Amino acid sequence: MGAEGGPAGRLIVCLTGMPGAGKSTIAEGLRERGGHTVVNMGDAVRAEAARRGLEPTASNLGSLMVGLRERDGPGAVAKLVGPSVEAAPAGDTVVIDGIRSNAEIDHFRSLGRVRILSVHASADTRFGFLGRRGRPDDPASREGFDERDLRELGIGISGSIAMADETISNNAGGADGLVGRAASIMARWAAPEGGEGGEGGEGGSQ
Repeated sequence: MGAEGGPAGRLIVCLTGMPGAGKSTIAEGLRERGGHTVVNMGDAVRAEAARRGLEPTASNLGSLMVGLRERDGPGAVAKLVGPSVEAAPAGDTVVIDGIRSNAEIDHFRSLGRVRILSVHASADTRFGFLGRRGRPDDPASREGFDERDLRELGIGISGSIAMADETISNNAGGADGLVGRAASIMARWAAPEGGEGGEGGEGGSQ
C-alpha cells in the first residue's frame, strides 16, 4: 500500500478501526514519545460543530459528519485536517487518528507516503471502553453503540480496515504494550526500505 507524495515522502500512518478499538490510545502514546505529530479526525468534526454552535452530542456529530461528506465528498474530513498534516515538523511521522473511508486515505496519499494500521477489538471490549472514556458523543447504551457502529460502517470504515497494511489485536493486555507494538511497526515503515506487511500483535487497551 501507499504512494509517494508530500514533502520528501513524509510518512503518514492512518489509524483505522471501529469506535473504541484503541486508536486514540496508540495516537496519544506516540505523541508522548515524541517524533510523531497526531492529527485527530474526530477533533476536527468536534471543532466544526463548535464553530456552528452545535452541542457535541453523538447525534449532532454523526449528522454533521455525514453532512460534511454529502456536501464536500467522502474525503471531506481529511480535507479539513490537511493543513495540520502539511504543518507537521519535518522528520515527524504524522499519525492520523480516526480514518473512516478509503476516500480519506486517498486524500492523504497526495500529502505523503501512506501506511494503514488497523486496530481490532471485540464489541464488548469496545463498548466497555467507550463507557469508561465518557466523551459527550460516546454511547451510553448498547443500542446507541450499535447505531454508531452502523453509521461508521455506512460511511465506509470497513473498506479502510480491509486495506490495512497491518492489524493489531487489542483484546487483552495494557496500553504500554499496545503503543509499543504500534511504534515498532511504524519504525519499520519509517526505515529507508519502508518495510511492508508483517504480523500484528496481540494485546489490549483502548
